[in-house]
Amino acid sequence: MVGGDGLSAAVKKEADAALKAHGLIKVRIFSDDRTLRESMFQTLADELNAAPIQHIGKLLVLWRPLPEREKTQDADRMPGPRDFKVLKYSSRGGQRPEVKTLRVLGNQRLTAGGQVKRAKPKQVSIKKRSQT
Repeated sequence: MVGGDGLSAAVKKEADAALKAHGLIKVRIFSDDRTLRESMFQTLADELNAAPIQHIGKLLVLWRPLPEREKTQDADRMPGPRDFKVLKYSSRGGQRPEVKTLRVLGNQRLTAGGQVKRAKPKQVSIKKRSQT
C-alpha cells in the first residue's frame, strides 16, 4: 500500500522484495489523482524492471518472472534420523502400555509391530537389469 508519503524508497524496496518472492503483486495507492497513480505505476514498473499488467482504479498489478533458485543438494547426503513414539504393550495383561521413542535411521524402517528393521533395497525388474 502506498500512503500519503507517496512512492518512497521503502515502498520500492518492499515491492522489490515482494516481486522476488511472489512474482505477481498488487499495489494499492491511496491517492485520488489518476495521473499521479499512472505516473507511480510507470515509475514502479521501470525501476523494478517489472511488467505493468493492470491499473484498475487505485489498484496496480505488477509482474516480474521469478529468479532461478539454485538447489544445493549433495549427492552423498542421506536423510537424517527420525524419532517415532511407539506404544509397547506389556506381555502381562494388567500392566499399563509403555511409550517408547525409537530412532529410525535413513536405511531403516518401522514395522507395524513397532520394530525397527533395515530397509530392503529397491527391487529392479529383470528387464531393466538386462538393459544396463
